[in-house]
Amino acid sequence: MMEPKLIYIAEDEKNIRTLIATFLQKEGYDVSGFETGDELYHAFEKHPADLVILDVMMPGSSGFMICTKLRELSTVPIIMLTARDTEEDYISGISLGSDAYFTKPFSPVKLVMQVKAMLRRIEMDNPAIVTEDAETDAISFADIKIYLGKLTAFCDEIELKLTHTEFSLLAYLFENKDRAVSREELLTKIWGYDAVIETRATDDTVKRLRKKLADIESVVQIETIRGYGFKLGMKDD
Repeated sequence: MMEPKLIYIAEDEKNIRTLIATFLQKEGYDVSGFETGDELYHAFEKHPADLVILDVMMPGSSGFMICTKLRELSTVPIIMLTARDTEEDYISGISLGSDAYFTKPFSPVKLVMQVKAMLRRIEMDNPAIVTEDAETDAISFADIKIYLGKLTAFCDEIELKLTHTEFSLLAYLFENKDRAVSREELLTKIWGYDAVIETRATDDTVKRLRKKLADIESVVQIETIRGYGFKLGMKDD
């Protein structure tokens, strides 16, 4: 029997932390709650979790700071919680590498749905048994090669450091490289459902991918199809 997925929650409001943990535990997850992000980070260093939920405003290091530190260690899925529904908070969280964003007050049921969708996507992308075929289970476009079984992507010999969401989105574009993919389709396929995920999630994830492709000087580019979605392309010589 597989061990339950481990989820860490950093939230200084005990009632909210307990509420989230209760809903997740009812779904069979192993949950550890922390009053500060610093406590969560230290626990993660010793025993990484399968998913992290971070409040933005906490005593000590902010959720944004902890998100940045976690990204230096891991591509673990990160969900941010905030009491402020501001464009700046959203952009900060996404640009630092979080995978989803919830504004308080939020529905615990929708949060659990998001957690399940993210972990299910990882399980689909990460087979329990990796065989020798994983080396050949690859798709390519221009100078980028993606190894689906290993959840890795390379530009020549340089590995792209991608979060799970970034990898899933890039792989989906590669699998559909002969056509444009709508934002709605990406929301459904990558985030699992579109009830609480706004279209900005796709745009901001694409922005991060574009920067990472540019940083390694790849010829691959993600073209925007105005009013529709995205398509893979190549830079002009």
